[in-house]
Amino acid sequence: MFQKLEGVEQVIPGYAGGKRENPSYAQVTTGATGHAEVVKVTFDANKISFTDLLLVFFAVHDASLLNRQDYDVGTEYRSLIYYTTTDQQKTIEEVIATFRESGKKIVTEVKPLAAFYPAELYHHSYYKLNSEQPYCQLIIVPKLEKLQAQFAHLLKS
Repeated sequence: MFQKLEGVEQVIPGYAGGKRENPSYAQVTTGATGHAEVVKVTFDANKISFTDLLLVFFAVHDASLLNRQDYDVGTEYRSLIYYTTTDQQKTIEEVIATFRESGKKIVTEVKPLAAFYPAELYHHSYYKLNSEQPYCQLIIVPKLEKLQAQFAHLLKS
């Protein structure tokens, strides 16, 4: 989703939040490492705001599910956002508060980033390389359609 947004320079899949250094996907999916699957998004704040990135995140990600995303279940699929500055933390908390005030259930954890470990190369640009896979068709395509419908003004031309 984020790769399609104007101002997003890089999206790297990876792992964060656990105890093991340089974990593998196989290790993370056991739930024993404490890591969650995450993406590191690098962006140009002159082209897209951090708030807009958060709004996209909450639109295409179900932040109401504890330890689950779509068909994936376990703590490695928990909803979370790691921040690297106090300004980011404040913005995240404000956006979540706005959603909660409107009655939306949000279970997203908000924590400072301690370490990020890039995922194996086969995870990078996964949809682009595997768009015909059933998982991509069932899970990612509807999210891309939602992105197009709600955030067309933020998409790269």
